[in-house]
Amino acid sequence: MKKYFQKKFQIETERNFKDIYSNQQTKTTNVNILLNRVRLDKKKAFKRRLIISFIIFSFISLFTAYLII
Repeated sequence: MKKYFQKKFQIETERNFKDIYSNQQTKTTNVNILLNRVRLDKKKAFKRRLIISFIIFSFISLFTAYLII
């Protein structure tokens, strides 16, 4: 009985060490993926600003055309 419990305890401790080691491994991310995501976000923001600016400009020009006529 004593050896059985010792083996069981030893197996459990080995599993715990493996789990701890696997959790401590550093997780890396690809920097290129992150940079591409930033570039895409910048493009989207620029497109939004461009569209909003165009809409505002067209409303102002339509309003001034209405006042002139």
